[in-house]
Amino acid sequence: MELSDLTTSPFYADGLRFDCTRCQRCCRIEPGFVFLSRQDLARLATHLGVSEAEVESEYCRSVDAGGVPRLSLKEQANYDCVFWRDAGCSVYEARPTQCQSFPFWSANVESADGWQAVGESCPGVDRGPLRSAMEIAYWLRRREAEPFTAPGRAPGGATGPARR
Repeated sequence: MELSDLTTSPFYADGLRFDCTRCQRCCRIEPGFVFLSRQDLARLATHLGVSEAEVESEYCRSVDAGGVPRLSLKEQANYDCVFWRDAGCSVYEARPTQCQSFPFWSANVESADGWQAVGESCPGVDRGPLRSAMEIAYWLRRREAEPFTAPGRAPGGATGPARR
């Protein structure tokens, strides 16, 4: 499906309601992946004051995404994101695009069924302010503009998978 098809879709042409309730389900409790782009890696490195290679080796892992190696943030033993602390996200200002754009991911907004499915685990779906079709399209375009990266692509980094 093309992005142009999504932005003219009757499903969200009038916008979608979403308001983060700070339930933390997207950051904690259940296992999952936060795939990173090169831009995410650079933003995190700058925020943390370390090299991209250090971010990759300390905070990332290699995962197999359908036969394609991807760089993802590590999880703590309880499945919380590696950057989760008692007060919340310790890298909030530099959080990955995947985190910033949730729940406006292509699989979630391509149909009413997709939106309903994400709403089963996210209490902010169908609540709060109306997010315009333009705002939703912005997040979809940004995700496309920042493709996920493979492990070992950080400048100065190893060529093998990140350690977990």
